[in-house]
Amino acid sequence: MKPTRIFLVDDHSVLRQGVRLLLEKQPDMKVVGESDHGRGAAEAIARAGDVDVVVLDVSIPDVAGPQVAAEIRAAAPGAKIIALTRHGERAYVQKMMQAGASGYVLKQTVADVLIAAIRSVAAGGTYLDPMVAGKLVEATVGRTARGAGSDEITPREREVLALVAYGHTNKEIAALLGITVKTIETHKANAMQKLEINSRAELVRFALAEGWLEK
Repeated sequence: MKPTRIFLVDDHSVLRQGVRLLLEKQPDMKVVGESDHGRGAAEAIARAGDVDVVVLDVSIPDVAGPQVAAEIRAAAPGAKIIALTRHGERAYVQKMMQAGASGYVLKQTVADVLIAAIRSVAAGGTYLDPMVAGKLVEATVGRTARGAGSDEITPREREVLALVAYGHTNKEIAALLGITVKTIETHKANAMQKLEINSRAELVRFALAEGWLEK
């Protein structure tokens, strides 16, 4: 099986090289290019050809992260984007996900999280750093849902769906919420049935439409 082809966009050379060394130790990953600027990054990624995942610094100085993400999506629509940042606030997450990012990872988190995120988005999923997800759970609880039928789900079901939407496993969600995996499975199945949602892709679109990540 061919390795996941990864392109790095970050203006901090030391961090970028550290990420490269980390990823190239993985037998299923290959770094095929780098850029230290947001401007022109999309074109460089397109020239690299067949890039599977772009790891993008949200705070790259010359162009705003969401703009770079949108440009990458236009120039290389097959490439999945993972935002890499020190910012865990909901507003940052929302802007990057709406710009086309499939993953969101904090720079201060452990290396295994970035590796898991890359594997998840390369497989067509989404991924949200557990440190960020924990903050968003509180924002989800008690939020008034606005979509048709969304008032039928309970606050706990809404918590579970929000975390599922960002690529977390039942085991990870159970640990985060302090309940059993079986309970997570029940909440997820009940909520998705109520909302007539059949896939994670549909769930991600629903979560964004509901404004669960709004500030």
